[in-house]
Amino acid sequence: MASFGGPFRVRRPSSDRLEQLLEHQRTLPLTYSEVGATRGITPPGYVAEHLSVRLGSGSQTFLRGASALRDWAAQRGAGIQLTPRSPEIAQDECVLMLLRLMGGYVTATARIVYVVDEPDRFGFAYGTLPLHPVRGEEAFMVSRDAGGNVTYSIDVFSKPNHLLTRLGRPFSRLVQKSTTRRYMRSMQEAVRAE
Repeated sequence: MASFGGPFRVRRPSSDRLEQLLEHQRTLPLTYSEVGATRGITPPGYVAEHLSVRLGSGSQTFLRGASALRDWAAQRGAGIQLTPRSPEIAQDECVLMLLRLMGGYVTATARIVYVVDEPDRFGFAYGTLPLHPVRGEEAFMVSRDAGGNVTYSIDVFSKPNHLLTRLGRPFSRLVQKSTTRRYMRSMQEAVRAE
């Protein structure tokens, strides 16, 4: 069996290697048991965060927000390369995210655990697979309230999944928070640009 190592890499993996890593991860279970918990109460033992930002109002803003989520605009805008290049927003779809970080690269694999597709809410959540620096779940949602206000929100719970993430916990949390803020800005920009 080939060694796939951990999520931290000094050199950028080739596209073929990223596809190989993702294929292997597809066969593995999620790294946590509280699947779907971003819909409710945070499970004990995890750090949780909820962020939201107003995108505007009206049906067109809602549709642009949903379209941006389908296109992975938050992740792309945060500088993350996706494998496959355009993952489908569908339950059980897997994705590998590659992020350049301080002269190296971080891979993070995840599986979509649920999708919400309603007249006033669209979004999805993915859960972590073993080749991810943390374990937990992250949900991305665009919603429109009765007054027509459109909001983008992120709900996440996580804890370290690898030794380097545990040892560098304060730094890991800073990277996570910074990435989440970039997700928020990217969605605002994507909705304004359409």
